Amino acid sequence: MDSEILENDTYNTIKTAVGDALFKEKGSKFISYAFPITSEDEAKIHLEELKKKHHSARHWCYAWQIGVGEIQYRANDDGEPNNSAGQPIYGQILSKEITNVLVVVVRYFGGTKLGVGGLISAYKTAAKLILEEANIIEKTIDVHFKLNFEYIDMNKVMRIVKEHNIEILHQKMELNCEFLISIRKKYASVVQKSFEDLRCLKIKEITP
Repeated sequence: MDSEILENDTYNTIKTAVGDALFKEKGSKFISYAFPITSEDEAKIHLEELKKKHHSARHWCYAWQIGVGEIQYRANDDGEPNNSAGQPIYGQILSKEITNVLVVVVRYFGGTKLGVGGLISAYKTAAKLILEEANIIEKTIDVHFKLNFEYIDMNKVMRIVKEHNIEILHQKMELNCEFLISIRKKYASVVQKSFEDLRCLKIKEITP
């Protein structure tokens, strides 16, 4: 595999959820949270939970980014002036160069208006605080394949699995066997060719 042309097949994200970072400005409290996510639906679940937890808050502003090849993102001001909350939060996600993450800042209004400039600064600071607490980790981009083969060819298949240290996510061991395997992206084409050269199985890339 050393001869394989290396490509960028890693990304950074946060390891676990972190929360309750507090920033105060002119009586207002800004409480920030960060969650690892892989879908917009997960983001919605976390937001609903925070709205229940902080039901008396004034705003629940957030930003999220998902994906490694095709990036999706959203920034929401939740009633604050345009681009005074969601974008500053999203800016901190970009500055940390992370993805698959949701950052939420809950605001309890303290009675004094901060102005757009003050809001931008407060939401930026709150987001920065929570991301500084987060454990940022590097992950590999993996490709999943489904293998279909007859049990009689198991030894041939397992030889390649062991040779390339392939992770088997799921397996069905019958007369007709099925493996779901995960391979680091930069090795995927080499491993795929190794299986195709066997000619005794079907291999199909699937979306994780």
